[in-house]
Amino acid sequence: MTAFILAYEPILRMAAFLGVLAVMMVWELASPLRRQEVPRVIRWTNNLGLVVVDTTILRLAFPMLAVGLATQVQGGGLFGLLAPPGWVAVPLGLLLLDLAIYLQHRFFHAVPWLWRLHRMHHADPDFDTTTALRFHPVEIALSMAIKLAIVALLGLPPITVLVFEVVLNATALFNHGNVALPGWLEPLARRMIVTPEMHRIHHSTDPVETNSNYGFNLPWWDRLFGTYRAAPRLGARMVTGLTEFRSPRDQWIDRLILQPLRGKGRA
Repeated sequence: MTAFILAYEPILRMAAFLGVLAVMMVWELASPLRRQEVPRVIRWTNNLGLVVVDTTILRLAFPMLAVGLATQVQGGGLFGLLAPPGWVAVPLGLLLLDLAIYLQHRFFHAVPWLWRLHRMHHADPDFDTTTALRFHPVEIALSMAIKLAIVALLGLPPITVLVFEVVLNATALFNHGNVALPGWLEPLARRMIVTPEMHRIHHSTDPVETNSNYGFNLPWWDRLFGTYRAAPRLGARMVTGLTEFRSPRDQWIDRLILQPLRGKGRA
């Protein structure tokens, strides 16, 4: 089964991505939580356009991506040294990768020049599932380099890397959704996964709230490291985005790519 999954990796990844994206878009259209400031035709086309740019740059910059590298380093690194059984290696690898993403996210907020790259993600005045796709190409390349280093250092099994990337993409699309879970489900769900209501706080214009709820997938790291925030200070009146980049013109892909060169920014 593992060999089959790896052989059809691109198809499986694309099917999962498009499937979750379609479900979230339909959910948002049918039951949006908030009225949006910028027309969807502007935001969706430019946010999705960034996916094409980012994917192209990754393919040009890296001869091998994370799953491909994992097939080459399997049996090496820390996992090769410790030789844990598969039932330990896979969940442990998933946890370590998720912790790495959490720490990387905090790092991109803390270092001023990295924040200039990452803030493009936060500069979306609205908050919906396409916001999850909105990352600067340079940040995407740096993130891939970090991920490749972690995969090589740990010697993670390829199936672990593939499952993590598919799950992370799906949860990111989910927790950026302009939707809400039922009141009874929200507190239960956020014990196991980052929910839209939890992650929306991270996109607040309030810097204190922006520097909280860093998790993309698992909510445990925020609780463990003291960066968890249960609710925004303004409640339902919370505003998302960055105050200096709110116009529809700022959401066009050319302005987005050049945004790290504009404004003062903040970390």
